[in-house]
Amino acid sequence: MLNRQWLRSFAALADTGSFTRAAEKLGLTQAAVSQHLGHLEDELGPLLIRRPRQIELTPAGRSLLDYCAEVAQADRRLQARLADDQADRGEVSLVTPGSTGLGLYPVLLDLQQRHPGLTVRCRFAPDAEARDAVLQNDYELGLVTLKPDDARLACQPFIEEPLELVAPAHSPAHSWDDLARLGFIDHPDGQAMATRLLSRRYPGNPGVRSLPLRGFVNQIGLILEPVARGFGFTVLPRHARLAFARPDEVRVIDCGPPVVDQLWLIHRAEWPLSARARRVVEHIRAACLLPVPGKRPAPVGPGQAARR
Repeated sequence: MLNRQWLRSFAALADTGSFTRAAEKLGLTQAAVSQHLGHLEDELGPLLIRRPRQIELTPAGRSLLDYCAEVAQADRRLQARLADDQADRGEVSLVTPGSTGLGLYPVLLDLQQRHPGLTVRCRFAPDAEARDAVLQNDYELGLVTLKPDDARLACQPFIEEPLELVAPAHSPAHSWDDLARLGFIDHPDGQAMATRLLSRRYPGNPGVRSLPLRGFVNQIGLILEPVARGFGFTVLPRHARLAFARPDEVRVIDCGPPVVDQLWLIHRAEWPLSARARRVVEHIRAACLLPVPGKRPAPVGPGQAARR
């Protein structure tokens, strides 16, 4: 890369047509301006022709002058971007687990509707990819299920995501035998989530692997589709259930004390969040996505099922 001071000296020379006036414009000595030009010509070849009362640019000199204008314009754009840290303009970038993203993305779009100058860029990714995306500055904000142990990342507890046992709306699912008759709809985290939740609800059970497998889907937004059609039950985070378009076709089975995943908000620790990112964080909190401590969604228990 060419030295910026050399380029400024050359641009001043082209603008003023004189070494003396260029030096005065820049607050340098005439010898310094001449030296800067010499360095550039060592790199690029002859850039100007010196005449008694004027200088004339060579074709290479005209090309370099165009380059100087491009560099100056890029500098102005950079300064504008650094100065334009407005809360209602620019890009907002967030990488989240899929289930949480289903709940957060519409909330972010609500914010964008109120502030059309914002652009929302959201990606669903597992923890490792989310951490890498934030570390590589591809995304400013991230949500992960495991607190990262990396000094480059700042993190704070942000959203709690309870796990839920979700069954077809009109199928009994109160005992382990009921679950065995229904069968399990699996997904990439399904067996791990089911093991954690079902061990609370059905202590001593033979394990989710003993249940008939009725289906598998790796798209978080489609997991409840086979459940709604009566093919089986599943276990998944609450945000995924809340985002399902046909809530009347599924129901949440009461499993007692909730099993909760703590999600952590992460961003690069070395520099502050942009005003846009701070607004997003505040907006998400204000959207009441944090559950009330000790409060669970209204589940359907055995007594309620009997009244259906």
